[in-house]
Amino acid sequence: MPRKKTKKNYVYAVGRRRRASARVRLYRGKEENLVNNLVIGKYFPGEAMRTKWQMPFKLTDTLDKYYVTVKVVGGGKKGQLDAVAHATAKAFAELKPEKYREILKKAGLLTRDSRIRERRKVGTGGKARRQKQSPKR
Repeated sequence: MPRKKTKKNYVYAVGRRRRASARVRLYRGKEENLVNNLVIGKYFPGEAMRTKWQMPFKLTDTLDKYYVTVKVVGGGKKGQLDAVAHATAKAFAELKPEKYREILKKAGLLTRDSRIRERRKVGTGGKARRQKQSPKR
């Protein structure tokens, strides 16, 4: 059975940070921003977190013109928050590249923060860089 072709009325983007991955749908209109089916203010509480996720909206001056729904998995809250901001910025850059891309690029929101946890090496006694203590004699 062939899949139905539906006209999508959103822009899709993926943002990542450390182990966190956020899938964002950017819609036109004014509704609640949702993360994992929760209002974004409940999922990311506090002023500092609100400032971070609103940054792509404020830079592009679209705070009440667009809204997002997000599915985010992996990592901790900080990594997830950065992944949401990254994905939202990528969605805006895809929506109107000539208008928004340069602004978001200068703010550093389109660059993926690729720093990840260093893997544990063999013979290090539980840590990545720690060396086992050598005997005294």
